[in-house]
Amino acid sequence: MKRELISTSDGSKTLLINGLEETYHSKHGALQEAVHVFIKNGLNLLNDYEINILELGFGTGLNVLVTFDEYLRNDKNHKINYFGVEKYPIFLQEAAELSYSELFPDPIIKNLSLEIHKKEWEKSLELDVNFHLKKIKEDFFKIKDISLPPIDLVYFDCFGARVQPDLWEKELFEIVASKMKTGGLLTTYSSKGSVRRILIELGFEVEKKQGPPGKREMINAWKK
Repeated sequence: MKRELISTSDGSKTLLINGLEETYHSKHGALQEAVHVFIKNGLNLLNDYEINILELGFGTGLNVLVTFDEYLRNDKNHKINYFGVEKYPIFLQEAAELSYSELFPDPIIKNLSLEIHKKEWEKSLELDVNFHLKKIKEDFFKIKDISLPPIDLVYFDCFGARVQPDLWEKELFEIVASKMKTGGLLTTYSSKGSVRRILIELGFEVEKKQGPPGKREMINAWKK
């Protein structure tokens, strides 16, 4: 996949997949989208001290960075174990050109913006005493065979259904649900009716939430 660096409306950058016209983040604001969908409507809704996060689409690493930023802002009130799954990692040069270090004032996060891409896959990395990251290079469907702790929070950040419809069908959601604990939360930028119906069928309580800039709605789904 040939990728091109583009700027989004909030000044942050993302990658565009040439030929597919699919971006890794919203053109209306990559940083705004990540914070709205995965922090405001994800991490901030959980009160547990230890939170296991599963991200489907590690991609540029932006969701890790906004999660770590929130962890620091809240005086490290949570212990976070973060599992990021990605089949096609971006190149280190691409990560450098995204300039995510410029988005965060904290020097720790500035350094992490590149370091998380340099680190080895399949190993637990200590980003801080209570924040551990494990990058998993694998097809999303293969997570059914991967040993994970019960997941509290899912960042469902796959490419859109227009280009990868199989990622928004029952099979993958069923696999993800099997990894989640009762009371766990799945949050995604999507608001597709078919996705809502699948999640309800799988035993989730589904809420429509206000979407990030440029998108009217998004979905929160709580596993019952």
